[in-house]
Amino acid sequence: SARERLQATARDGGSADVAGAVIDHLDLWTGAVTKKSSSGRGSSGKVELTGVKRLRELILNLAVRGKLAHQNPNEEPAILLAEKIATERATLMQAGAIKKSPKLPQIAPEEIPFDIPNGWHWVRLGELVKKIGSGATPRGGKNAYVQSGIPFLRSQNIWNGGLNLQDVAYIPPETHERMANTHVFPNDILLNITGASLGRCTVVPTELEMANVSQHVTIIRTIDPLNQSYLHYLILSPYVQSLVWGRQVGMAREGLSKKVLEQFEIPLPPLEEQHRIVQKVDELMALCDRLEQQTSDQLEAHETLVDTLLGSLLKPAEGSLTQSENATELADNWARLAAHFDTLFTTEQSIDKLRQTILQLATAGKLVPFQVAPIPLKNILCFGPRNGFSPKESTYETGYKVLKLGATTKGWLDLLESKNVDIGNSVPPHLSLEKGDILIQRGNAANHVGCNVLLDADYPNYIYPDLMMKVRVNEEVTIPSFVALCLSAPGSRQFMWERMTGTSGTMPKISKKVVEEIPVALPSLEIQKAVVQKVDELMGLCDQLKERLNQASETRCQLAEAVVNQAVP
Repeated sequence: SARERLQATARDGGSADVAGAVIDHLDLWTGAVTKKSSSGRGSSGKVELTGVKRLRELILNLAVRGKLAHQNPNEEPAILLAEKIATERATLMQAGAIKKSPKLPQIAPEEIPFDIPNGWHWVRLGELVKKIGSGATPRGGKNAYVQSGIPFLRSQNIWNGGLNLQDVAYIPPETHERMANTHVFPNDILLNITGASLGRCTVVPTELEMANVSQHVTIIRTIDPLNQSYLHYLILSPYVQSLVWGRQVGMAREGLSKKVLEQFEIPLPPLEEQHRIVQKVDELMALCDRLEQQTSDQLEAHETLVDTLLGSLLKPAEGSLTQSENATELADNWARLAAHFDTLFTTEQSIDKLRQTILQLATAGKLVPFQVAPIPLKNILCFGPRNGFSPKESTYETGYKVLKLGATTKGWLDLLESKNVDIGNSVPPHLSLEKGDILIQRGNAANHVGCNVLLDADYPNYIYPDLMMKVRVNEEVTIPSFVALCLSAPGSRQFMWERMTGTSGTMPKISKKVVEEIPVALPSLEIQKAVVQKVDELMGLCDQLKERLNQASETRCQLAEAVVNQAVP
């Protein structure tokens, strides 16, 4: 298995640090996960394998400190390698093959961040390279791109694992020739120097014979016989990444200049050890890939199991036609599920699915039985007339406040960060906000459309913007909390998503008519109250499960961090 291979490879690494950190804490690396942020329709629920990510960082950190591969005192020390590179660099400058540059200052003792093994040597990055220089934008910008030609590499093409050429741009050969100073060659190291992808780095593969780069990417061209893969791993290590993010320049946008990059302090091993380090890192990273895949497969299998068992609550067995039979089967299935809560609901995604199942059962009359035909929501809702008023027509001065867009997506009102809008001395009746009102997000990112919040108090000094709808229910036939529950149920959300308007590049929206037409099963007021009470109880259980999960996840992540700090002081 990947676990056994990783353990064996760690033992063979020649260092007790890496072997102990990997072998003794393998379950910690695979168990520490955090939820990824999601976008689009609904919640993706995907997780990041934080433990494996930290393990990768640990491997790189140990590698650049000489704790991953063994040292051989008979090998030529790195200071002689540095002298050979310096001689070659001077020869190239003398011949005009590379630009002359001022001599870089020696590394002072106080600049050395950590101890390195005997035979290693500290050197500035600028002393190891023929070139450090960013690319350029072709004249005409995007208008200079063509359907085929010379690849023009931008920051989105540069990834730590290699080049991503799916959306690569192309420039004509004549444009490429005019930009001779930014040509890319095989084995060049490309580093993103601006923006959110700052620090992403890759080595140009040998099969890419010709390319160019934008101004957001810098070319690092080393002098032989330095191992480019070692320098690549070094740049990806937490040590150099901390330099990248700590020494960036530019107020409006992150960035790294040639002068700053040249000054980076580089721990240089003997050449033979560089090769051993690269080989060991390659092996361990490949095994981390397999470990990550195994963990992902286990999470996927867990998700399938949860889906299957939750689905059993929603679908009665064939032949169970009466409500009493369905209720008995539901109780049996629920009991079977409840017996394994601790093993089933161990991820945020599984708990979120449990919440959605509870809402679906509640609105279908399966938590508290009720037998009614679905009726249009418009028969129980009241949308006040707008009278032509729009908050966009008002001036933003002191006065009444507009709810911040997105407040409904979190289930609470973001009153402290609301914007002020001067609409006169009183709130128009159709814009007033009272206890029991429901605010629905009418337009926003697709996964936010249809989110709602039930007001738990009067808010006399607040109004709502155009991208929200206010719902005030007819309390003779329903209660606000039951309607809010119905609007949050998966069936209602799906109903709204399927009727969103908006094309590519425009904001998705739903209309008042869409909300009015949502079918709702409406039992008596007494049953509505019982349903809300039951849902509140079960949602409280979900809250407890998630709280325990978050505490356990935080603990595992902290332990992983502690192990890393112990291995790399």
